[in-house]
Amino acid sequence: MDEEIEIAPFFLCPISLEIMKDPVIVSTGITYDRDSINRWLFSSKKNSCPVTKQDITEADLTPNHTLRRLIQSWCTLNASYGVERIPTPRSPICKSQIEKLIKDSASSHKNKVKCLKRLRQIMSENATNKRCLEVAGVPEFLATIIGNNGVDSSMGLSDEALSLLYHLESSDTVLKDLLNNKKGGDIVKSLTKIMQSGIYESRAYATLLLKNILEVADPMQIMALKPSGFTEVVQILDDRISHKATKAAMHVLVTICPWGRNRHKAVEAGAISVIIELLMDESFSSDRRGPEMAMVVLDMLCQCAEGRAEFLNHGAAIAVVCKKILRVSQTASDRAVRVLLSVGRFCATPALLQEMLQLGVVEKLFLVLQISCGSKTKEKAKELLKLHARVWKDSPCLPRNMILAYPS
Repeated sequence: MDEEIEIAPFFLCPISLEIMKDPVIVSTGITYDRDSINRWLFSSKKNSCPVTKQDITEADLTPNHTLRRLIQSWCTLNASYGVERIPTPRSPICKSQIEKLIKDSASSHKNKVKCLKRLRQIMSENATNKRCLEVAGVPEFLATIIGNNGVDSSMGLSDEALSLLYHLESSDTVLKDLLNNKKGGDIVKSLTKIMQSGIYESRAYATLLLKNILEVADPMQIMALKPSGFTEVVQILDDRISHKATKAAMHVLVTICPWGRNRHKAVEAGAISVIIELLMDESFSSDRRGPEMAMVVLDMLCQCAEGRAEFLNHGAAIAVVCKKILRVSQTASDRAVRVLLSVGRFCATPALLQEMLQLGVVEKLFLVLQISCGSKTKEKAKELLKLHARVWKDSPCLPRNMILAYPS
C-alpha cells in the first residue's frame, strides 16, 4: 500500500492496529476487528475490554455494519493504489443454532454422527466458533458421549467426541465444571477407561485432556484419584504411544504426586521403574522438559520409603540419575542431587556407597561444588559428601586432588 494514502484512525482495530475486516462493537461502545477481540477473549482468556478495562463477553459482540461499509467504500475508492476491497464477512454461527443441532442429535445414532461431523466443521472455521460452541454447552454434550463409551455401539462416537473435546481447547471454567460432575458424568473415570482400552489416538487425546483437567482441580479432588488412574498414566509412559502423550502423562504425575498418598499410589503403579527406563531413552531425553519433569517426579517419589526401595531395586537407577547431573538443566541437576541425597541418607549400606563411588557419583558431586550451580544444589551435594566422608574420603578409588579438597 502507498504510504501517501490516508487511513482514517477509526478504520484501524485498537488491538491489531490494522484495517478491520469484520468490525464489531462490544458492550463498552468500542469497535474491534472480530478476530482480534476474539483472540483477546478466547486465546488469552481475558474478559475485559482492552481499551476501557470493563468486563465484556463474546456474546456482547455486535456487527458494526456501518463502519464495515465505510471501509469497503474506502477500499474501492483507493483500488488504483493497490488497495483490495475487504469481502463482506459471513454471519457467525449463533448459540441457538448449535443448541438445536445438539437437541436434534438425540433422536438417533445417525443424527449424532451427523452432529459431530457438523461440530468439527464449525470448530475448524475460526476461534470465534470455538467460543460459541463452548457457550452453547458443547463440552458437556461431548463429555456425555465420552462417558457412554462402548454403550449402544457408541465406541466410534466416543472417539470422535474425545478428539473434538480436546481440540475445542475449553476454558478453565468449563474444565472445572466437567471435573465437578455438573454435567457429562465422571470425566476422569471416562478418560481413564479410554486410556486403558481405547485406540491409539484416543488414548493420546485422553491423556492430554486429563492433564488439562487436573491442572484446574483442587487438592481434595487430586487426593481422591483412584489407583487405577495412576496405573493407566504409568502405562501411557511405558507404551510411549506419542511424544506429546508421554510428556502429558509425565506432567500429570508432576501435578498429582505432591498430594496425600498419591506418591504411594504412583510407586505401586510402577512409576519409578518406567521413568528410569524413559531416562535411558535418548529420544525422550532430546527434549529438556521431559527429563526435567522425570527428575521432579523421581525426587517426590524418593521422599517415601517405598519409593526409595523401588528406586534401588532398578539396577541402573543410580547411574541414570548421576548421568543427568550437569547434563540437562539446573532444575534437573538439582532434583538429581536431591534424589541421591534421599537414598544416601536413608538407605546407605556399604554396598550402595561403594556402588555410588564406582559409578562416579562422588566425582559428580565435586563438580557441582566447583562450577557455577545453584546454591541449594551445592548445599545438598556438600551434605551428601560430608554424610559419608568416612567411607568415601579414605577410598583408594578417589583421586588425591579430591581427597585434599573433600569438604569438612
